[in-house]
Amino acid sequence: MAEPLDPHDLDTGTLALFVGSAAVSAVQDDLAAHGFPDLRTSHGYVFQHLLGAPPTVGELAEKLDMTKQGASKAVAELEHLGYAERVPDPDDARVRRVTLTPRGHEAVATARRGRADLEERLRERLGAESLDTVRALLADLLDELGGTAAVRRREVRPPR
Repeated sequence: MAEPLDPHDLDTGTLALFVGSAAVSAVQDDLAAHGFPDLRTSHGYVFQHLLGAPPTVGELAEKLDMTKQGASKAVAELEHLGYAERVPDPDDARVRRVTLTPRGHEAVATARRGRADLEERLRERLGAESLDTVRALLADLLDELGGTAAVRRREVRPPR
């Protein structure tokens, strides 16, 4: 194992970013190992909005703070990969809504299992009390920096 990093070598935001990036990479590796090698981190920002009521591409664009063309391109890519599809609105067949396919739901379940496995690995390494303390501190930092509301609304946007 590599020599531990001195936590004072980086500012808090950068350290948290690097920890988050390493955690995301671990989950991405797990997804790839379980048959989803084509999913990228950026797809997760779209998936979060497809877990509830299916949005239109325009609604998705608004939630992701991007153009309709950009959202349409992201949806087309997920359609091509078999994770999403556009379906008629049950109340107005002229309106198309974006929803996850069974493969999309399977990918979500696999990612959730991967994150749970990572949590268990961290709990074993750090101990339950230490990990709970780290999680509480990160939640406090998120709140201090104004990110809590977006997380609660499932409206986390990609970094600019």
